[in-house]
Parts: sequence; structure tokens; C-alpha cells
Amino acid sequence: MRTSWRTYALGAAALAALLSSTACNPGIADTKSPTTSSPSAAGTNSPTQGSTTGSTTGTATATVACNDNDLSITTSVWRQDSGQHLLITATNFTDKTCTLYHYPYIGFGAVIDGPIDAMGPAPQAVATIGPKEKAYAGLFLFRGSEPTVSIDAVSIGYQDRALNSNRESSMLDVALPKEIGSLNVGTNARVTYWNRDVRAIEDFLFRSGTP
Repeated sequence: MRTSWRTYALGAAALAALLSSTACNPGIADTKSPTTSSPSAAGTNSPTQGSTTGSTTGTATATVACNDNDLSITTSVWRQDSGQHLLITATNFTDKTCTLYHYPYIGFGAVIDGPIDAMGPAPQAVATIGPKEKAYAGLFLFRGSEPTVSIDAVSIGYQDRALNSNRESSMLDVALPKEIGSLNVGTNARVTYWNRDVRAIEDFLFRSGTP
């Protein structure tokens, strides 16, 4: 059952300050004890300190698709943001390489059904991650002044090589850590494609006029 909507306004001055500060230093607020999709996953992952390649990396030979059993999922927000964006970090904690194809299927627990639509162009290469490597996806949660609903969990699912595969599969609910608490989500929430470069995610979310 959906909860009642409320309005969340982001002033023009605040938005300008956000864009200005992010362009200088798009720091990310780490979560001290993020919830993961697997009890055997490692602990806190800091998105700005994670291993990134400077560009999305892929392989000419397709690898097996990542799934819940391969990944630790953490969520984090940007310090300069006003709650309009969320970063999802997927870490491969197995001893094998897998690929995060296309974009994650995202819902918001029992509050908002998913999956939500993707935004932006697909990267030139897929996000293939080896053991302990990371890939990222960003969420745009709401437009300024649009009605929103409060959520405290993100649901996530994964695709195979074929676009829109596994769309009807069940998604795993990942509770937001207590450091985030809850977030507001509007009717036009969107998700980026997976990328091994967190800066590419930041550039798209904060500098391209998304969604």
C-alpha cells in the first residue's frame, strides 16, 4: 500500500550551490555499517575510495551475469546533495569474474513497485568485475517540488546479456542504513546504467541536467 504523497521543494539557490560544490569536489558520504545483500559480504565500501578504472571496462567475450550470490550491495549519498540522488555500489566478493549487464532493476520495497526506467545512454562497454572489484549505478529520486513518498529500502534485481531479461524475477530488498534513514522518491525516479567508474555516474547525475 502506498503512503500519502508529500511535496519536497529544492530551491534554485540550493540547487546552484549543489552543482557548484559538486563540480569542485563531488564527495560521497560513506555509510559506517551499510546493509548488504549477502551475510558473507565485506563491510563498509567507500565509493570515492573504491577501485575505479577511469572508464567502464568490458570484455570481448561475454562472462556470466552477476547475481545476488556474487555481490555485496551498499548505498550512500552525496554530502552536498539534498537527498535527490542515491549511489548503489556493487562489490564482487567471490573468486570469479561476473558482469553487471545493462542497468539494475530498482524498486522501493513495498512502497513503490519497480522496476523503474533507466536514464542516459548505455556505456560503450559492460561492467565486468573481478574478485573484490566494484561497479556503480546512480538513482535520481525526485524533481524539485514534485510530490514524493518516503522510502526506507531499495529493491534490486539483475539482468542477463539480453536487455530486459529477468524483468519478472523477484528483487531483493536492501534496507537503507541508519546513517541515511529514509529518502523521498517521486513518480519519475530513474536509474543509470552500471559503470565501473563512479565519476562517470557523478558527471551524469550532477552535470547533465538529468533526467
